[in-house]
Amino acid sequence: MQDTQLFDTILGLQQPWYVARVELKTDTERVDVWVEHGETRWTCPACDQALPCFDHAEERTWRHLDTCQFQTHLHARIPRVQCPTHGVKQVRVPWAEPRARFTILMERLVIDVLHQCSTVSGARRLLRITWDEAWGVMARAVARGQARKPARPIRYVGVDEKAFRKGHVYHTVVCDLARSTVEYVGEGRGAESLAPFYAGLTAAQREALQAVAMDMWDPYIKATRDGLPGGANRIVFDRFHVMRDITTAVDGVRKQEHRRLLRETGDSVLTGTKYLWLYSAEHLPASRGAAFKDLQALNLKVGRAWAIKEALRTLWTYRQLAAATRFFRQWYGWARRSQLEPMRRAAATLQRHLDGVLRYARHQITNGVAAGLNSKIMTIKRKACGFRNAQHFTTAIYFHCGGLDLYPR
Repeated sequence: MQDTQLFDTILGLQQPWYVARVELKTDTERVDVWVEHGETRWTCPACDQALPCFDHAEERTWRHLDTCQFQTHLHARIPRVQCPTHGVKQVRVPWAEPRARFTILMERLVIDVLHQCSTVSGARRLLRITWDEAWGVMARAVARGQARKPARPIRYVGVDEKAFRKGHVYHTVVCDLARSTVEYVGEGRGAESLAPFYAGLTAAQREALQAVAMDMWDPYIKATRDGLPGGANRIVFDRFHVMRDITTAVDGVRKQEHRRLLRETGDSVLTGTKYLWLYSAEHLPASRGAAFKDLQALNLKVGRAWAIKEALRTLWTYRQLAAATRFFRQWYGWARRSQLEPMRRAAATLQRHLDGVLRYARHQITNGVAAGLNSKIMTIKRKACGFRNAQHFTTAIYFHCGGLDLYPR
């Protein structure tokens, strides 16, 4: 088999395209393949009308899959047609997408390597391409995937923020809780960061969206109220964020009592006990069980705060709104009468957002999926040693977590 026939077969070329010439350069480890075409009529890329060749564009080069470790480059002059409706247009070629610098097979390989490496720099070194070329493939893949993405109904979404860099610079991330995919990324964490997500939904999608899990961040609440019909009734405050706030209040009580005991009596009994009070009862390490019981027997204020925190966890077991409401009223009265200021403040915060807290009884959704995706995003950012460009960070999130159809066809 001649070299031209070999590359005809490898490239899968069909008439009128064929390999006219192959040149091997062993000193530079490079294979150059020139592709030409025979006489035929071409279709306009805009309307598919069959037309004769008008002229040719200047010769272009595409990077193809390596041949025996030699870099392979395709060369061709693409025909142009003069469409009576759309003017002079360059026809499509079967081996590459319009304006691409790689063949379809090479671009698919780059996408696979980017997924495995999670970094542009790692993929660039493996494939012997430039950083700009690798990043261009990623950006085109994301744009392609978003253009193909259907406007499918989403029942539950989670809204959370992700730190872009130090200095309180954040991205807002919206994820589909059922599919575990990132649906939207917006710069910042204000109401204007989340509003475009709701604005981009179709009427059917807004109707299908039953609930939104989030923390008690006022800008997200405002954006949801304004962006969805009856949005205030679709907010479910994430129970993990709620319990985090209550646990923070318990630690606040511990700090106050620790300082008071040291100042008044010099007692350091609470030294080194921070994490004991942060555990839930069933997750307390067995090795610390005896020490914790001894602390509880001392009738400390932090012991009462811990008991209040543990009691609140029962709220998430209710499935009837009326029963959950009755329980919360009893718990709230206990917390407000506790004379523990951090606990009183935390309870007051829950009271102000009570409807969204109790709505968990109906929808039972959390931002656990969002937290998992945030962990994946953090891994991507760490491997890349951070991102200087906010748009690049957004593109990387969509590429790795968007569940998009990225491959060229």
